[in-house]
Amino acid sequence: MPLTPGTKLGPYEIVAAAGAGGMGEVYRARDTRLDRTVAIKVLPAHLSDHPERRQRFDREARAISSLNHPNICTLYDVGHQEGVDYLVMEYMEGESLADRLQRGPLPPEQLLKYGVEICEGLEQAHRSGVVHRDLKPGNIMLTRTGAKLMDFGLAKTANPEASASALTASLAGPGGKPLTAEGMVVGTFQYMAPEQLEGKEADARSDVFALGSVLYEMATGKRAFTGKSQASVVAAILASEPQPISALRPMSPPTLDRLVKVCLAKDPEERWQTAHDVKLQLKWIAEGGSEAGVPAPLAARRRHAQTLAWAVAAVCLLAALALGAAWLLRAPKPELPLQASLLPPKDSSFAAFNFAVSPDGRKLVFVARGASGGGNTLWVRPLDSIAAQPLAGTEDAQFPFWSPDSKSIGFFANHKLRRIDAAGGPVLALADAETPRGGSWSPDGTIVFAPASVGGLWQIPAAGGAPTQLTQPANPGAERSHRWPSFLPDGRHLLYYNSSPSGPLGRPAPAEVDAGSGIYVLDIKTGHQSLVVQAISQGQYASGYVFYLDQGNLMAQPFELSSLKATGSPVPVAQQVQYDGNRWVGAFCVSAAGPLVYEGGGSASSELVWYDREGKELGRVGGPGQYDMVSLSPDASRVATSVADAGGKQRDIWIYDVGRGTATRLTFEEALAENPVWSRDGSKIAYSDTPQRGTLLIKPSSGLGEAEVLAHEGDFAPNDWSPDGSQLAYMNFIAGKGPRVWIHQFAPEKKDYDLFKNNLITGEAQFSADGRWLAFTSSESGRQEVYVMPYPGLSGKFQISTAGGSQARWRRDGKEIYYIAPDGKLMVVAVDTAGGTFKAGLPTPLFQTEITAVSFAFHQYDVTADGKRFLINTRRLQGAVALTIYTNWETTLKK
Repeated sequence: MPLTPGTKLGPYEIVAAAGAGGMGEVYRARDTRLDRTVAIKVLPAHLSDHPERRQRFDREARAISSLNHPNICTLYDVGHQEGVDYLVMEYMEGESLADRLQRGPLPPEQLLKYGVEICEGLEQAHRSGVVHRDLKPGNIMLTRTGAKLMDFGLAKTANPEASASALTASLAGPGGKPLTAEGMVVGTFQYMAPEQLEGKEADARSDVFALGSVLYEMATGKRAFTGKSQASVVAAILASEPQPISALRPMSPPTLDRLVKVCLAKDPEERWQTAHDVKLQLKWIAEGGSEAGVPAPLAARRRHAQTLAWAVAAVCLLAALALGAAWLLRAPKPELPLQASLLPPKDSSFAAFNFAVSPDGRKLVFVARGASGGGNTLWVRPLDSIAAQPLAGTEDAQFPFWSPDSKSIGFFANHKLRRIDAAGGPVLALADAETPRGGSWSPDGTIVFAPASVGGLWQIPAAGGAPTQLTQPANPGAERSHRWPSFLPDGRHLLYYNSSPSGPLGRPAPAEVDAGSGIYVLDIKTGHQSLVVQAISQGQYASGYVFYLDQGNLMAQPFELSSLKATGSPVPVAQQVQYDGNRWVGAFCVSAAGPLVYEGGGSASSELVWYDREGKELGRVGGPGQYDMVSLSPDASRVATSVADAGGKQRDIWIYDVGRGTATRLTFEEALAENPVWSRDGSKIAYSDTPQRGTLLIKPSSGLGEAEVLAHEGDFAPNDWSPDGSQLAYMNFIAGKGPRVWIHQFAPEKKDYDLFKNNLITGEAQFSADGRWLAFTSSESGRQEVYVMPYPGLSGKFQISTAGGSQARWRRDGKEIYYIAPDGKLMVVAVDTAGGTFKAGLPTPLFQTEITAVSFAFHQYDVTADGKRFLINTRRLQGAVALTIYTNWETTLKK
């Protein structure tokens, strides 16, 4: 029976019914914890026993939970109470597109605006591996903030579901609203692609077909395919073409006909291949490409009225052509801007933020990861070819950059700056680079690079030699690191990014930057540095503009080489460009002689996912969000993690109750609270905070009482409590030197101290259950490895990982150690500490994770006491499905 106002489902209180359908009821409700309005979709008890409907409901929860985009309805929570399953989603005020179409077609400007937004939502779903399969006006909401996709009940995230005959279909009822009919193929007939009707597997191109049908209906107010019966609708889709849009709506943009016609091609190979492609076409029409906005009758009248004028002008024109033929042949021809998608090599994916266009604009170097879980490798693709070639010997490569002559490539791998010819050949190691943050190659053969995530820039001859320091952050309180260098054309000046304490090392930077953060220009000869523009990402120069990110948009601001100053106002070039706040880097690159390339997606989100030892997913904690370090309470009943707010301006520590499904906020400072670590008795949590520079604190896990400051004015990250609670191991990041393991002693008059008292970069420390052993990560061998030492004596050392590793975790009985391998695999090592001795077995992989094995990423996972379940901060956006190449972009900026 329907739920009445006041009914509670977990922490959600029903306010009023909002709608109903074949899959259950939708209610407006209030989240009593956060005091916000939400929408709750309920699968009633009498439907929960229906296997197919329960399957669709579960499928929708899984599909939506993997998506996080402004044009997709957000899933906040899932729950089950007294036989009722429910989804908690974003409450959207507005109307469905189906309701809007009851009043007739949309004006062209609205059609193009909403069409682009629908494409962006669909693009994000496809990028996350989700095919909607039931895109239609009834599943699109028009809100004040734009169009939003919803109802992913038929979405497909992996292999096809059970046979089509076991699923559902919809037909148009007398009132124009679909009616659900069982025993048919999946989807809504009027919007289904031919391959779906034939029972074949649907993919992203099937959604493109449905998108074409939706755009047709938005433009005309009529469905693209109609019929008096189910059979006639199917026949129309399989064999007929809809009446041209221009015939029904003469004032519509003529090029919209072609766009929709390609969407509705019967053969999937003949359609636009991605929603991204359709979006680019809609934007081009909106910008008036090729008189796209000129209605057909008006264009015809214009041609008729101009005929006489052209006839008179023809004589003069012919004379002019005769006199200026030579000049005309030599004159440059204007070229239209063009955006297109670049796909990765077969069975591989792009590694995010790892690509660069050659200075001559003819080649693209990128890092790709094999589908089989292989490491990252450099590939080179000539832009006039569809084939790319891998470069042998470049495993684990990152952050490639080109030589000025476009013949060689610099990159980083295994904590070294390296170079290789673009055609392949031997790899030359040039310098150490522990946690690299980019490089650039000058015309005089000098490479400037950032070897670490803290400190300044260094330089080295590209042919090899001794590196020398080029810059040093002058004020550690106002500057943290110089990174992402990029030479200007004269080779004497370069742009670089200066990161500030507003976004501490390894943690997302806020959306708003302070006075110290931004893109600077450096005169290499004089050492003079000056601010170009405040920004949250690196800057690159091309053709009179400096490019950078602002709130997910790629901006181009005029820049004068003579004065080395930004002038005029910035202009948006691309939207929803992927951004990594951990490193202050945007996924874009520009070339003075060629195209601009960028990677869509916005800021990456993640989920806290439970896995067993075989890598099987067991469930989730909370919904999608921007999580940081994961820490389980001793009994694994609660999870502490750092979560960024919606605007990315601050982070707070939240505690999730695993059994009850509730979330409690622990910190309320307007800062970046991160890296929570439970005490062994579960009564306290240590964390770091950066209201100004950096603070190490502890607070009761109950949330009651004030936080106690352990250390301040530094860059800290707590790692682990000793079992007796008398000590806290933490990482102390020292500018220019990297992290060190320090110990805080809670006894009075005891001072914090550097544990190893050496110059080695160490971190990610964790005590064994009895406190007699300490596991940690060190780069002393030239790459990160996991070690164990006796504690507190530190006599002897045992290497646990054998081919690189980080993020060590002990099983609570001390019989196993887990760590993350460089390729993201979760590894396990059996250990024996009986009798005060230490023995370790060989590392064995458990399963592949999506943890990025970057230097000192702290703990992105935790393990239960028995070692049978793992809670992993799983990023949902690791690399782009496609890169976007944008040619002749200067033409758009000049407009």
